[in-house]
Amino acid sequence: MKRYIIFGVALLVIIGSLLVPKILKGDDGEINYKIVLKEDIPEKIKEMLPTYIMEERALSCKYEGEVYIIVTRGEKKSKGYSVEIEKIVRENHDKDKFDIRVFAEFEDPKPDEVLPQEYSYPYTIVKTKLKDVPEKIYLDTNYDD
Repeated sequence: MKRYIIFGVALLVIIGSLLVPKILKGDDGEINYKIVLKEDIPEKIKEMLPTYIMEERALSCKYEGEVYIIVTRGEKKSKGYSVEIEKIVRENHDKDKFDIRVFAEFEDPKPDEVLPQEYSYPYTIVKTKLKDVPEKIYLDTNYDD
């Protein structure tokens, strides 16, 4: 009988040590997302995209109950530039307000690479499971060598 009590207490301690930090910390943590292919981008987002692709930034929008995160690289004078989202992290402030931090990897063409000299506007769009848009979005970039 004592074995079962000890086992039960040990199990409660283990479960408690895993759950308590999450409860105290809130919903901070990585946000799951799905990359949206160019052909699957909603028409309304396609229409507003030219307003933002000239700048290097991260932004969010809510369309039909879905929250999308967009990362743009700005105007580039040749092909060969790309952007990829590595992860998105939620940073809570209080019960209803939160920010997100987008970690993105930027890839530039190799210095000796010959590419078409035409303007490009690299961007990526992902769909998240968020219910609301964040207060602020911070973009942390890493350049792939």
